[in-house]
Amino acid sequence: MARLSDPITILKGIGPARAKQFAALNIFTLEDLICHFPRAYEDRTRLIPIEKLETDQPACFKATVMNTPRTSHIRKGLDLTKVQVADYSGRLNLTFFNNKYAAGQLQYGKEYIFYGAVSGDFIGYSMTNPIFETPDSKPLTTRRVLPVYPLTAGLSNSVVLKAVQEALAICDPPAEILPEELRAKYGILPAERAYYAIHQPTSMQEAELAKKRLIFEEFFVFSAGLALMRASRTQIKTAPYKNTDLSPFYNALPFTLTGAQARAIREISHDLRRGTPMNRLVQGDVGSGKTMVAAAAAYLTVKNGQQAALMAPTEILAEQHYASLSKLLTPLGISVSLLTGSLTPKQKRQTREAIEAGNVDLVIGTHALVADATAFSDLGLVIADEQHRFGVGQRSRLSAKGSDPHLLVMSATPIPRTLALLMYGDLEVSILDELPPGREPVDTFLVDESYRARINAFIRKQTMEGHQCFVVCPAVEENGDLDLKAATVWAETLQKTVFPDLKIALLHGQMKGAEKEAVMSGFAAGNADVLVATTVIEVGVDVPNATLIVIEDADRFGLSQLHQLRGRVGRGQAKSYCILTSHNKNPETNQRMKAFCKTNDGFKIAEEDLRLRGPGDFFGSRQSGLPVFRVANLSLDLQTLKTAQQASVEWIEQCGTAQTPEAEALRNRIGQLFLRAQGTMN
Repeated sequence: MARLSDPITILKGIGPARAKQFAALNIFTLEDLICHFPRAYEDRTRLIPIEKLETDQPACFKATVMNTPRTSHIRKGLDLTKVQVADYSGRLNLTFFNNKYAAGQLQYGKEYIFYGAVSGDFIGYSMTNPIFETPDSKPLTTRRVLPVYPLTAGLSNSVVLKAVQEALAICDPPAEILPEELRAKYGILPAERAYYAIHQPTSMQEAELAKKRLIFEEFFVFSAGLALMRASRTQIKTAPYKNTDLSPFYNALPFTLTGAQARAIREISHDLRRGTPMNRLVQGDVGSGKTMVAAAAAYLTVKNGQQAALMAPTEILAEQHYASLSKLLTPLGISVSLLTGSLTPKQKRQTREAIEAGNVDLVIGTHALVADATAFSDLGLVIADEQHRFGVGQRSRLSAKGSDPHLLVMSATPIPRTLALLMYGDLEVSILDELPPGREPVDTFLVDESYRARINAFIRKQTMEGHQCFVVCPAVEENGDLDLKAATVWAETLQKTVFPDLKIALLHGQMKGAEKEAVMSGFAAGNADVLVATTVIEVGVDVPNATLIVIEDADRFGLSQLHQLRGRVGRGQAKSYCILTSHNKNPETNQRMKAFCKTNDGFKIAEEDLRLRGPGDFFGSRQSGLPVFRVANLSLDLQTLKTAQQASVEWIEQCGTAQTPEAEALRNRIGQLFLRAQGTMN
């Protein structure tokens, strides 16, 4: 017997060239091949009478050859073989292009099983290049449920199918990792049966049972891995915070916290008193008040003799945090400093010296915080704002500057809770599901190009009232193949033709960092009336005076991204608006856009986006750390995910340290999964 770790080149017909093709699918070993699961199935078990065949619908049928196949040479490189077949219900003409095999194999008077799709014209019905087998042959391409695999250039489905079948014949599938009692409780197939059935099912029902097992297995492995990580964290000990009196902090606030903010702060306070490192995600919609929750955590950290660091993805967001937090915390005796790349070398050196000497309690900055030159006296809390904008490694490098510091992650990207547990699975989750009093919802409208004059008039109205506007375009420059608004061209058009009396600014991702920061800072300071931008403004832009955002070609964006863009307005006291433009006539697209217009609830939007587009919108960056699932689909298999998470918790409680073969195999699988996930982040 071969081993799962053996290379696929031990299989017949797989040499260096073919192995290179398989490598494009990340298939290198027999285990990779056996775990390359079908993306769909074709049910070829049912035989249809010829008269019941439907146009363009592939099907199997049994028929007798009614004449000797005739091959005609049409021109160089083109031979046609024609033959007529029939069953009790009718006749059908078959045509084969450049297929001498058909001419040699199909014999007059004999019966065959065919698979193909009929097409019809004014002459009658026919079928081109059907697959066929004799009724007494082994079912390879007919009379079976045929798996359809993900492919790449040069690899046909039959080549992959043959390789998988041979691999299963010469080695055992991956070991069983689920205890028998767990399989019985949740109706899960044994591993060996599932791995064979997923590739060679006897029925569609068996294929579904196998798929259910393997989806459950992937989610179970990941959930169990996270549970073990959380359990291992409890083994790390830190000095519990004794001073958790937040009365001075609350008294300094110029407003009353929402119930959700107060709940999140209580959860953080509990974490800090436990004596183990806190690892918590604060997830809240745009404007839900995450910064004040972070401020409370920083206050507790400093009052217990340690330093806190807040890392933001952009300089302008870091500056905004510095402005608001220093104003709040400085009167409470907390020193706050800013450390960003745009500081002069002297300013950076002085700030770093103060941090290392312990003269700075809270430092707010960008990637400059993780630089080797930045050292802390006693870093007790790391706060990562808009975590999905950072690589996982950056978060880890900042944490490494302290001795097992507490970690608080903030995200304004609404993510369905189940997916949050995947993306941030090693963190506890606090959700801010309330907006502060007085925050009005942003009125949202969907229009087409016929409203252009009215859009421009509304932009002018907002600027005449002293407000500012965003205009978001999906492209930076014009592309002849795509009819999309380009930011560079549209900004010039607005400035020269539409609003020559207004100040139009331009911002896009191809600009240098310092230039982008200057444009954004200038707009925030009121130096421009309209900012034409790409999605570079999606996160970390706070301009309370902006009351209107126009999103061009809005159908090109996911709902969650649209929601983030809409969050750039409505941050001040004035009524704010969002206008979506689209000339897409697709009914489903319009339904999606209209659904977005009806709600400002980011979590409802996130659930809908997940249903329509899958998880890619939430985890666009491969640095998210999301595991590479081979068969599970996060947008379709959420119920199975919840079940597997529950089962993994039960397993950890009952036999997490067991020495059974299943437990050992599970631990090995957990290691492999997280190794693959780490590989996607490098």
